[in-house]
Amino acid sequence: MKTEDPTLGDQIISFLESFFGNARALIILIASAIPITEQRATIPLGIFWDMNPWLVGSLAFTGSLLPAPLLLLLYTKILALLARISWLNRLTRFIDEKIQKKARQFEKSSEAALIVFIAIPLPGTGIWTGSMVASLLGFSFRKSLLCVVLGALISAVVLTLAFSLIRYGVSFF
Repeated sequence: MKTEDPTLGDQIISFLESFFGNARALIILIASAIPITEQRATIPLGIFWDMNPWLVGSLAFTGSLLPAPLLLLLYTKILALLARISWLNRLTRFIDEKIQKKARQFEKSSEAALIVFIAIPLPGTGIWTGSMVASLLGFSFRKSLLCVVLGALISAVVLTLAFSLIRYGVSFF
């Protein structure tokens, strides 16, 4: 009887585990820092892999916070620097217009709106966009970081509970 060859995904996980021990935990941590995936993709993935839901939520929360301080401190400077490069000008203009549009939603509201915006696990929301909006609006670093942490925490808890219920049902509790 022939055994199945491991898939590319299985090979990558085996390779990472040979260096880091728990490759899936590392994948959750790193992928949570990427703007496309953030927590909204990594928490369901970790739970699908049958990892401990609270470990997955903690890793995703921690990973998603990794880029926040840099975004809060450097977003406007990086965007201005990239805008000077002619072939990136179109991209930077697109990003700036998108963030400006989101920023208008917050000009009359408070930090609570920023927390809710970051906590909502939908495309176009999250830590990356929320951090850029806070930077653009000139919120203080301390206030912005607090909003980002609270929004990320709410998001991690809600996603972990929701996908744990989907995966494990009531027996999880």
